[in-house]
Amino acid sequence: MTRVPTTIPPDEAVIPERHPLAPAPGTLIPSHYSHCFGCGELHPTGLHFTAIAGEGQSLIGKFVVTENHQGAPGLAHGGLLSLAFDEALGKLMWLLRAPAVTARLETDFIAPVPIGTQLHINAQITGQAGRKVYSAAVGRIGSPEGPIAVTASALFIIVPMSHFLENAPKEYLEHIKKNPEILSYLDPEFEINP
Repeated sequence: MTRVPTTIPPDEAVIPERHPLAPAPGTLIPSHYSHCFGCGELHPTGLHFTAIAGEGQSLIGKFVVTENHQGAPGLAHGGLLSLAFDEALGKLMWLLRAPAVTARLETDFIAPVPIGTQLHINAQITGQAGRKVYSAAVGRIGSPEGPIAVTASALFIIVPMSHFLENAPKEYLEHIKKNPEILSYLDPEFEINP
């Protein structure tokens, strides 16, 4: 049997319940790490992507494409746009309050995204089957109703928090323990000093 990874939920997938402690609709979904290139406010050239929790299993996020994000002169780099969608789709896991990793990300580029543009990304969970969480997103130029520039879909795999603790360099984990303020948000259910 050949394994074919896909971002399309299987027939048995269900839309998961929103976790009771998930960010409430209309509230900011926190950054997990201040130096994250995608959502960290302290990263000097990062996206500074922000997202607001929507109803059900959805969010709306945005970021401004800067000169640090260009590939072709004056246009956003395609890989950077994929990163923005990985960030948006990954933030959906806050609604499940489940740590997860990206297993597959598919991105379709429909229109160029010039620097200076604010890209709005509307993302939603499309299904869950066991540890596999499926999601999709649409990116629009200038406003949540603007022209579509990029679409994406992804498959995330829910993992235990130990996945991150066991794979990060030990020196860096020590640095975090000594400087917990670099974590933008620390889940009260997560023990930083295991």
